Amino acid sequence: MKSHYIIPVFIPESACPNRCIYCNQRFISGAVKAPDAYETRGIIEKHLQTIPSSATQIEVGFFGGNFTGIPFHQQKQYLQIADEYYQQKKIHSIRLSTRPDYIDEERLSLLKEYHVQTIELGAQSLDDEVLIKCGRGHTAKEIIDASALIKLFGFSLGLQMMVGLPGDTPEKNYFTAKKIIELGADNTRIYPLLVIKGTELEKMFIRGEYLPLTTSEAVEQAKKVYLLFENAGVNILRVGLHPSEGLINGENLVAGPFHVSFRELVITSIWRDLLMPYMKSSGKSGIRVSVSAEEYNFAIGYDAANKKQLQKIYKKVYFVRDEKLKQRNFHVDFY
Repeated sequence: MKSHYIIPVFIPESACPNRCIYCNQRFISGAVKAPDAYETRGIIEKHLQTIPSSATQIEVGFFGGNFTGIPFHQQKQYLQIADEYYQQKKIHSIRLSTRPDYIDEERLSLLKEYHVQTIELGAQSLDDEVLIKCGRGHTAKEIIDASALIKLFGFSLGLQMMVGLPGDTPEKNYFTAKKIIELGADNTRIYPLLVIKGTELEKMFIRGEYLPLTTSEAVEQAKKVYLLFENAGVNILRVGLHPSEGLINGENLVAGPFHVSFRELVITSIWRDLLMPYMKSSGKSGIRVSVSAEEYNFAIGYDAANKKQLQKIYKKVYFVRDEKLKQRNFHVDFY
């Protein structure tokens, strides 16, 4: 089984030309300031000590800001450090996240020089009305143009999206996901929008101008685009925000569908849909659901939600692992 590890180096809000209405990277990531060279090395070394030697893919990732917007000499400082670990074969690749309106040939040439392999763009939406309401400072055209240039230079392309943005709808979410696939994204991240302290969105929420999705609504919307990406072969790196301490204890979270196991909730819901035909009376007293080993826990569901639903109908409910089954294939027996 492949094991993929990303060593995250957070550079909060570096060089962002404006702050989007939902953004406060210090509270979201837990990083107060951008690390210096010494701290960057320390972050990488600390993570490497915890990664098993059997890992098949180890990456250093620069996240949290507008990496390609910081001065070139600072970009080089960070990239040189990561590249040292790449040259020493302690990591396999380098990735970074940035804004689509800070992508051009000069910047991409620099990244190529230091063996960056993956560039993630915070697309969030491909709908211009939504982008304007979020204060992104660019339109969908910049996302489309930047994606094409990144692919032209031979980088792996990541396009992140969000559900629950102001002005967004389930239909617009689906449109965004389809466009991300059309643009040739190799990977993606799906984030439900949260109301974070110290943001313009918090003010909008207090004034009653923005109502966040409930957890069930966010799961439902994320599930539909998750399946779309999955069927298109786009690697889904993450579903839900990284659970920093300030989000977990609620200190920095005002409102919204935050859950430490949001991805598990989404896949639980996918399995609930698959098992729905069996969540009704069959005249039998027991049911056994055989599933693949990798999907076993998801099929049972977060907090055993799917199993508990079946237990309302059947006296005996069993989930068993079947090594012959793959992915979400399953088999049901009644008795």
